[in-house]
Amino acid sequence: MLSWLWIIIAALLAYSTQIGIIVCLEHRRQSHMAAWIFVVMVCPYLGLAVYWLMGRRPEKAGAGHEIKVSMHSEHDIKYRRLQFFISNQLPLQATERNRATVLTNGPKTFESILHAIKHARSSIHLDYYTVRCDGIGNRFLEALTSKAREGVDVKLLYDGIGSLHLSEHFLQKLHSSGAQSACFSPPREFLLKKRLNFRNHRKIVVIDNSVGFMGGINIGDEYLGLDPRLGFWRDTHLKLEGECVRQLQTIFQENWLRATGENIRVDAGSTSRDEVPAPEAEWNDRIVLVPGKPGIHDAVISEALFAAMSEAKETIYAVTPYFIPDPSIAASLRIAARSGVDVKMIIPGISDSKLVLLATLSHVQDMLDAGVRVYRYGKGFIHAKVLIIDGRLASIGSANLDMRSLYSNYELLALIEGADPVGRLTKDFMNDLNDSVAVDAEEFSRRPAKQKTAESLLHLLSPLL
Repeated sequence: MLSWLWIIIAALLAYSTQIGIIVCLEHRRQSHMAAWIFVVMVCPYLGLAVYWLMGRRPEKAGAGHEIKVSMHSEHDIKYRRLQFFISNQLPLQATERNRATVLTNGPKTFESILHAIKHARSSIHLDYYTVRCDGIGNRFLEALTSKAREGVDVKLLYDGIGSLHLSEHFLQKLHSSGAQSACFSPPREFLLKKRLNFRNHRKIVVIDNSVGFMGGINIGDEYLGLDPRLGFWRDTHLKLEGECVRQLQTIFQENWLRATGENIRVDAGSTSRDEVPAPEAEWNDRIVLVPGKPGIHDAVISEALFAAMSEAKETIYAVTPYFIPDPSIAASLRIAARSGVDVKMIIPGISDSKLVLLATLSHVQDMLDAGVRVYRYGKGFIHAKVLIIDGRLASIGSANLDMRSLYSNYELLALIEGADPVGRLTKDFMNDLNDSVAVDAEEFSRRPAKQKTAESLLHLLSPLL
């Protein structure tokens, strides 16, 4: 009898120790802590094993973000607090002599990137979360192998989970042309390095160190609207020219170093300051690149978005496919709406993930109660990640307004001040509003109890989605 008592006591101590481990390691982020405690309580021991493999965040940042590229100017920025934050907290400083071109949807984005690849002279560097072996994927493969045979330095970096189904045939054909590829955090290594949960979600293309692309669009036919379940795919990408492209190239090099251990060098001659057009030549968009990465001390994307929204005087327009905000982002939207700022947010009507959509909807009631006007997109699936402040400042990139993008992934966004790109993003937002339906607060509160229950469960688990 006494032995059974000791067994029970030991089991209770082990059970309590699991929770203590979670509390010690996740105390800086209450929402993650609560979600993992729930998992451990429901699935003792197994839950802790899953956390140990997937949930832990590195204490120290990896190599790459310690390089500060400072390009100061006398630009008369309207957002002084944001500028102070940029100057003192972000790894990359603002650049002034740029041209940002908004690319709306997949067809225009792919056409622009493939055109730039065709005219590449020295290097083509691509970094994608997802690369598929489908129609558009094969078009990229043909374009890349053709340029590699011409002697152009072609490097493709892809994520081990996002591109899990990328075939060996695709890679062999790429390599046979002289191009190189690398897998970011291959699945077979996650047991040793415990990095399964930390994905490279960035989408970067840099050509000849002079033209860059970034945003929300991967390489896949679904971005052309060819997914029969989702139909039309609404997305936004960005073409960059000017000083900021050198920073984009540096970010690619850091990613390549993380994946391969190879420190590559790129000839910067094609982007010397003498060759960058002067601001009066209509290259005067002000751009700040914000590279986010996992780590308990690295929340630069969340902080940058918070700083940008805190500057809003008139309007905040947001588009996100997944809305699972951290407390600071949620508070920013609520406080802005309660302070008289016109806050509008577009979320999907249909989604590529039913679970994430339920988690998204679990946050809607709080937004509606605060006066945020929420709309659900009805033309297809909206995957754009855009934030527009007062019609003068915009954010665009790979990061969603969810906990995974803000804390667990390698992400990239651009803060932009420029009449043409911000004007185009605003026009696109208004077009998307016309294709959306406003969520009525009273009607939303009457949704079925079964849905509310499912939303509540997913709300608790949302930091892990």
